[in-house]
Amino acid sequence: MTTQQESAVRKPHILEVGVLLVCFLAIAFSFTGIFGLSIQLALFIALFMAILLGLRLGYTYDNLQEALKEGIFNGLEAVLILISVGALIGTWIAGGVVPSIIYYGLEFIHPSIFLLATVILCAITSLATGTSWGTAGTAGMAMVGVGEGLGIPLPLVVGAVLSGAYFGDKLSPLSDSTVLTASMSRVNIVEHIKSLLYVSVPALVISGTAFTLVGLNYTSESIDLSRVESIMAAISDTFSVSWVMLLPAAIVIGLLAMKKPPVPTIAFGSLLGIIWAFFFQGTDFITALGTAYGGFNLDSGNAFMDDLLNRGGITSMTGSVMVIILGLGFGGLLNHIGVLQVLVDSFTRFINNVGQLSVATLLTGFFSNVFGCAMYVSLILTPKIMEKNYDRLKVDRRILSRNTEVGGTLTSGMVPWSDNGIFMASMFGVPVLQYLPFLWLNFAAIGLVILYGYTNTFIWRTEATTPQPNAE
Repeated sequence: MTTQQESAVRKPHILEVGVLLVCFLAIAFSFTGIFGLSIQLALFIALFMAILLGLRLGYTYDNLQEALKEGIFNGLEAVLILISVGALIGTWIAGGVVPSIIYYGLEFIHPSIFLLATVILCAITSLATGTSWGTAGTAGMAMVGVGEGLGIPLPLVVGAVLSGAYFGDKLSPLSDSTVLTASMSRVNIVEHIKSLLYVSVPALVISGTAFTLVGLNYTSESIDLSRVESIMAAISDTFSVSWVMLLPAAIVIGLLAMKKPPVPTIAFGSLLGIIWAFFFQGTDFITALGTAYGGFNLDSGNAFMDDLLNRGGITSMTGSVMVIILGLGFGGLLNHIGVLQVLVDSFTRFINNVGQLSVATLLTGFFSNVFGCAMYVSLILTPKIMEKNYDRLKVDRRILSRNTEVGGTLTSGMVPWSDNGIFMASMFGVPVLQYLPFLWLNFAAIGLVILYGYTNTFIWRTEATTPQPNAE
């Protein structure tokens, strides 16, 4: 905008912000919960609501359209990953990778420790690869299949998968969200991870213990072993099952652990799935190639297995891609016209201690996910909005980066229309509000951040030259 145009633009009033956001939430919840309409339509309408407010504030339409496009552009990597994971799932099922993992999981994992094993496996995978999405699409997808075979409630299994996936994603130096948060907070990446350990490790212990206790309810006596045996028999009758089938998963995880770019790495994994389907499953090459786009289709006569394995493909991600594009555009508009800044300023002015500062940071991250519709929006905006409050109270920036990561990364999967929420719900076929109560690591981490803030535990001040837990 020119200087003259900038002078004609004003900030939105809190009433205007409130009306816009209340209308958005009313449309989003009524469309999805009452009328059975898609969240995509709600977001499409919300775009024009934000544009109308921008015009009222003095912005030109051309300027608002540029902000919309910029918001979408900033999250296109997430769209590419989503498309790649869709292709990966379709080809890995066709290639016998996912069926083999499910088969061996049903054979070797005892039901009572299944949930804990899921948390640990996904945590290790996410630490090694640096991606919660990649973990969900590989190890997570397989563990969900095992859990369904054992008769464990699917939302509970998804909660265990995501607890492990988000634990590793926050602590891995390979994670784009971890690097972004440290960079935006102006904190060394190693120091950022060290600070997160004080929250993440206790949260993992708490959630792991909870999943272990719940898992004790699922024993060999409580599980219908005949159902498990029938599923294993159906898998072995339909697919060639062997340890060789696990090689594509090991290769992809290894490449991600070597910090190779996620999109080509996951796409390469899809190619391996096609090759495995052709050589080991007896599928003709064209049909195997088609599963990358249209997903895997099976009519085995076993309703459970057909429902479990008939999924994947790029087309299965179309709705999720649309939500992410519209959500990123909406978030870009809200950020550009100052809606998010006004919203956060309305409660950050009352911050007088570290406890209030921690809660405000968590709320900023959460609201950025709710109204920005993307984790990246939250991780970029939260440090920018909150940093002056940390400097004013002389709280070390490592606390800012830690709280931003918890408030931004761990709440993204809790919002049905955020990029993480849409991805995970589409991946596992479980609505966000169903798996939300079982995100125990996320809730434990949020609780620890608030506890540390109000008790001044593991809070470091800028006067200290080295971290001093419990320092004032």
